[in-house]
Amino acid sequence: MTIFDQFVFNVFHYYKPKLKKRANRIAIIYISILQSALILLFGVFFAAFFKQMHVTTMSSTKAWMLFVMVVLVIFFKNWMQYSGRKRKILNAKLSKGKSRAYNIWVLWFLPLACVFLALLLHQKV
Repeated sequence: MTIFDQFVFNVFHYYKPKLKKRANRIAIIYISILQSALILLFGVFFAAFFKQMHVTTMSSTKAWMLFVMVVLVIFFKNWMQYSGRKRKILNAKLSKGKSRAYNIWVLWFLPLACVFLALLLHQKV
């Protein structure tokens, strides 16, 4: 079980008592936003790195189009992974083993921190 699976199930179990039918959708949206923010952070980091190294890899518009396509693939992958049978199997594994309970505020702060760091790096470029 990956760290992303643990994050999904922490968000899912936090919202399950309050929003019964929407808890899975919120968890899928959360993990997709987190993974997209991490991809954005890595992309901006490598763009700044390549600019300092004077390497021309691709234009800015092509990079943004690639980012949008990757985000769409991430949303589709997470929807497929955490909506069906695999989610039930992972949930059973999580229930049997010891799971870490992360604070929901820390979990929602992670994507915001990634976007903030990406904006800081982007301004330096």
